[in-house]
Amino acid sequence: MKESIVNKVAKSPIVTIDLEDFKTEGIKTFVDIAQWLDEGLVLREKEFRNLLKNHDWSQYTNQYVALGCSSEIILPAWTTLLVTSYLSQHAKTVVLGSIIDLEKNLFFDKIKGLDLKPFENKPVIIKGCSDMTIPEDAYIQLLQRLQTVAKSLFYGEACSSVPLWKLKN
Repeated sequence: MKESIVNKVAKSPIVTIDLEDFKTEGIKTFVDIAQWLDEGLVLREKEFRNLLKNHDWSQYTNQYVALGCSSEIILPAWTTLLVTSYLSQHAKTVVLGSIIDLEKNLFFDKIKGLDLKPFENKPVIIKGCSDMTIPEDAYIQLLQRLQTVAKSLFYGEACSSVPLWKLKN
């Protein structure tokens, strides 16, 4: 008589969550304020406003935009707000900082909106080692969110996971 092979992983209550599923598809662009500064170093308000007014903002339509300044100039706070007022009419989102900051923000938004019901009182594996473009901060944000409902949290794969946290009874 043959013994049947039992897939213990399939029967396990463990739920796996993969941050690759949280990636936002689309064009991500860095907009550098320095392009509108005199010699990339001096902010002349009247000229700056004029350059912004005449810039083709439609090129950022439906894009995810990181807004920053490559120059080491200290800009007044209204500068980024003014540029954002133009960008936000076309871009899907605008974030102050680098492309990395933009990625963190996009992941955070999806993590914040995650339905936690499938993870309630269950052991959860946060899949790891898959994609180097996922910001490490996304794992931290996800762990904190899952800690509010999960029974236990692991990192890795079902076959070789690292325990991270367990609910104390």
